[in-house]
Amino acid sequence: MHIDFDKAGGLIPAIAQDADTGEVLMLAWMNRAAYEETLRTGRACYFSRSRGKLWRKGEESGHVQVVKHVYLDCDADTILLKVHQIGGAACHTGFRSCFYREVEGDNLKVIGRPVFDPAQVYKK
Repeated sequence: MHIDFDKAGGLIPAIAQDADTGEVLMLAWMNRAAYEETLRTGRACYFSRSRGKLWRKGEESGHVQVVKHVYLDCDADTILLKVHQIGGAACHTGFRSCFYREVEGDNLKVIGRPVFDPAQVYKK
């Protein structure tokens, strides 16, 4: 195994970046099982800390991430996925990127536009 999952208690950060534009789409967490599934299937799989289980990106929304390249940082404890984002949005709030707000002093300025309405996509 290339990655030292034990160093950080079993979970390591995984950054998803658009393979074509370089836009940072999101940060999530991976455990060994999520990493192995991602490599095996070519689709991004993460570990949901809130649910305590594997989270296959797009399993509810259909907005999957097709993995084009996988990179590791110098310490082997952070993953960078270069992906093709299917469905136009990586963020569960409906925005293309989770980084759709810019800090301006004490305020947050929304700099992105929603791609979908979460209430329509996540019918729980």
